[in-house]
Amino acid sequence: MSKDQPLSGHVALVTGSSKGLGSGIARCLGASGAKVVINAYNTIALGQEVADEIISKGGEAIAIRADVSKESEIKSLFEQAGNELGPVDIIVPNATPPQPQKPIEDYDEEFYRSMLDFFVISPFLLTQAAVPSMKERSWGRIINITSETYAAANPNFSAYVAAKGGQVGWSRSMAKELAPFGITVNMVAPGWIPVERHANDPQEEKDGYLAQIPAGRWGTPDDIGNAVKFFALEESSFINGQTLHVNGGMTPW
Repeated sequence: MSKDQPLSGHVALVTGSSKGLGSGIARCLGASGAKVVINAYNTIALGQEVADEIISKGGEAIAIRADVSKESEIKSLFEQAGNELGPVDIIVPNATPPQPQKPIEDYDEEFYRSMLDFFVISPFLLTQAAVPSMKERSWGRIINITSETYAAANPNFSAYVAAKGGQVGWSRSMAKELAPFGITVNMVAPGWIPVERHANDPQEEKDGYLAQIPAGRWGTPDDIGNAVKFFALEESSFINGQTLHVNGGMTPW
């Protein structure tokens, strides 16, 4: 393991990594020496571009299409990843469905359940698939991408905020359960970082948020990638069950 490749020998799976924050996380882990599994469902062609970029810079990566809210597809994903790159020992659950902001009267049960599927059920299934090999090696990293919205309790966003709260609670419980096996479970909570899916958001809303950031600039996918990398490093092995807010000083509330 070289100093500039501290994650060599590890295999990282980043879900929802064909674009946005996920692609930034994947690139950062790849640049740090990890073999990277790029995952997407509707945009796997973009995922292949991310994998190709990592490969072009001397890394190893593959792109696998899978709906990571479904157990059968997760099993196939892990089987292919294991065959091509080796056992996954770094998991970054990042995949997300659309996130409309609505008053409570306008949500429906199906949408609420979809949020839980992505932010609670998916991390559970991903971890369940990876834990046997992690325990065998006495090493593993699960790094959930949560959100500042849980701490901020944003109004008209109850489905997302509630599911993120569930993800936080799950992560804290798993951190204690898996710690004896050399496995850590931590969380990175981004602030609002405009990526592709924010292209049509009202400019006045973006300007208003930017004006509140003490750092005076927007965050970037690389900022999130570097935070994830920190939790993946060997030097972070005694940090467990924690949330790192990456939002230029917007917290605490």
